[in-house]
Amino acid sequence: MLLRAAIAGDERAYAEFLGRTAAIVRGFARRKIQGGVDPEDIVQETLLAIHMKRHTWKTDAPVLPWVYAIARFKLIDAFRKRGRHVEIEIGEIAETVAQPEAETVSDREIGRVLDGLAAGQRSVVAAISIEGRSIGETAAKFDMTETAVRVALHRGLRSIAKKFGRS
Repeated sequence: MLLRAAIAGDERAYAEFLGRTAAIVRGFARRKIQGGVDPEDIVQETLLAIHMKRHTWKTDAPVLPWVYAIARFKLIDAFRKRGRHVEIEIGEIAETVAQPEAETVSDREIGRVLDGLAAGQRSVVAAISIEGRSIGETAAKFDMTETAVRVALHRGLRSIAKKFGRS
């Protein structure tokens, strides 16, 4: 299993896991979204959440339900930020409902990780991951193209993953 190997420190496995996961989440987001939200925003938010919460995955549990649960919650969050309602059948998420877990990353730790990034990457990662801005909003804020924002976000997240020995 790729995630299990990644958690054990295999950087190639982690990169492959993230690549495959991005493709799965991209397909999921495109099927669920009918305008108003950029599917790539859901992909990036989901990958960031997976990176930050990978320690919560139970290694004896299947990984796809966990990934889909995170993607569903990120999709709901995106619609909520835009004032739209999303209905999801309880059967779709029943197996993913879990006990709430205490937050394990402090603001100081987040600041340290962000401080290690190049200025452009730091601004983009903070805008999207901390401030909750979309790719489009971030592009407008920093006078960048959406593609440039996605590249900066991807590189920033990859850099963060390397610092944790995970990519």
